[in-house]
Formats: sequence, structure tokens, C-alpha cells
Amino acid sequence: MAVIETAPERVPPALRRELYELMVLSRVFETEAERQYKAARIGGYCHLSSGQEATTVGTVQALEPEDLLVTGYRCHGFALARGVPPEAAMAELFGRADGCAHGRGGSMHLLDVERGFYGGWGIVAGQLPVATGLALALVRQGRSQAVLCELGDGAVNMGAWHESLNLAALWQLPIVFLVVNNEYGMGTSVSRASAEPELWRRAEAHRMHGERIDGDDLDAVVEAADRLLRDAREQRRPAVLEAVTYRYRGHSVADAGLAYRDADEIAARKALDPIGRVRAQLIDAGATEDELDAVDDAAEAQVQAAVQCALASPEPAVEYLAFGMHAAGSAAQFERMRPGSPFGEEKLTFDAGLGA
Repeated sequence: MAVIETAPERVPPALRRELYELMVLSRVFETEAERQYKAARIGGYCHLSSGQEATTVGTVQALEPEDLLVTGYRCHGFALARGVPPEAAMAELFGRADGCAHGRGGSMHLLDVERGFYGGWGIVAGQLPVATGLALALVRQGRSQAVLCELGDGAVNMGAWHESLNLAALWQLPIVFLVVNNEYGMGTSVSRASAEPELWRRAEAHRMHGERIDGDDLDAVVEAADRLLRDAREQRRPAVLEAVTYRYRGHSVADAGLAYRDADEIAARKALDPIGRVRAQLIDAGATEDELDAVDDAAEAQVQAAVQCALASPEPAVEYLAFGMHAAGSAAQFERMRPGSPFGEEKLTFDAGLGA
């Protein structure tokens, strides 16, 4: 990993305290999500971002209310930073009706369009063309806003990466591609998977601005994200921002994360914990240990309350399983598809006795 100098402190104390609270909430949420997954209350896959909080919270902080956010499947922290209530996020992980995607998405597909969060996407690099299309829509609508598209280091070797960057540069779209380089794509290190491991340099092939920052340095993240998103809004200047960070857990909850790295490596990176760094800055600025311990306790209470809300939330009604498959008014468009139904079905029905 290239050496990245520590940025000077740029975040005001009040904002630093606010971002610290979000970082702690994200960490506690992820710890509880793992616990609930192992208790079989969360189905499907579950990818945690413990250790990446400075990148997650710092980049979202730079978004304006009307900006748009699109992410990959490691999306819990981004949803919380964008303002999705922990109760709605946890209920979604549980697949419940009160989830932010009404129980349809689960861990990999959190969504809150009202907050400009157009979802976590489960296909590696699948979100890039979507985000690029959203940026094109902003241009065509004459809106001076930007798109932040998050992806992992593994996605830069997919075809959709090159296609999306090419069009973003060609059409001068207002989008920042945030590459969260946590050093491992599933169980493969970046150096073993990428001929050019300094991922920000990939932007050069498309004559696009690119840069690399220490993703565990909150000040560096906030400064770079704010600057590049402002350039995207005001100058329609797309960019690639590579944030070098580290995930403490495995690729997913099902991965112990020790087959391709050892405990000493993980311990060394935990010693540089971004939350600990921000806590130390707050103490230097006059905060007390008791004050910050209270923040930690509040986050624990908030997440436990979210679990109880998720447990109390009903499961989605079966009759709404296919709801939203087609937009209102699109019947004529899909009329030609009806012959594909063996009996011309128009409603989704279930036989309670089927298989009995």
C-alpha cells in the first residue's frame, strides 16, 4: 500500500462530534447485525463494513440533500450515514415490512429513494451503469446535483467499470466514483488481482481526474469528497476517488477472513482504528472520556431498540410479493407477454395446500 500523508484537521469540532456519533452507530449496528445473522434472524448474505467508518460517513457528509447515492452491497453504513433510521435498516435486514425497502431487499439491497439513496446493489459493478444513468438524467433535467457511486476494489476489473467511466468522461457527467479499497476482493488481495494496484490511476485511461486518500482519515475523506462532488455539480467534472481502508471482518459474515490474512495483520490495522482516531481528536479538542462513553452507550441502546422494532415488524404480505414489478400505466407495454403465461394469469395466487 502506498504511504498516504495524514491530512490537516479541517472538520469543525461540532461536526466532528456529529460524525463520530454516526461512525460509532455504524460500528455498533454492524456488530449487532453479525450477532443477529448468526442467530438466524437475517437471511441471505450479510456484508459488514466494520473498520471503514471514516470513508462511509465522511463521503456521505459531503453530499447535498438533492444529491444521489448508489452503492454496492456493503451498504449498511452508507444507509445510516444518509439518514436511514436504524429501525428501518434493521427491519430490512430482517426482511420485515417496516424495512426501508419494505422487506424486499434485505442486507444487500437497502434503499431509501426519498433520501436520494438509490440502493445497495448485489451484483459486483452492477450499480455503476445505474449511477451513470442517474448522472445523465441529472444533466438532461438541468439539475446541478451530483451522484456518488460507491464500489469495492473488486469491481474495478469488471467490464461495467470501464463502460461507465468511458461514458461519464465522454459526456462530462456529474458523478464521483468512490472506490473503497479495503485491500481484499472477497479473499484475494488487490495486488494479486489488479495489474495496476493503485486503482485511482485507472481514471487516466479515460482522461478523468483520479486521486487516492487515506480512507481512515476523516479529515482527508471529507475534504476530498466535498471538493470532487462540488466539481461534479458545478463543472460536470467526473472523478475517481480511491479511499484506502480496511475491513476487520471477513468478506461476509460467512467468511472468517483468516484464510488469506493472519491475525497479526488484522490486529495491526485495528491499532489504526478510524473511530479511535476521531475519538482522540475530540478529546484533544476538549471532550471528556465520559462524554464519549455516553455516545457509545447511546448507540448501543439505539441499535438494541432497532432490533426490537425489527422483531415486532410484520413480514411482508404474500399477496404483495409481485407488487411493483411493473410501473402503473404500463399494461399495454406488457400485453404481448401475456401469451407466455400458460393460462393467461394476471394475478399472483398461492395454493396453501401445494406440496402438502
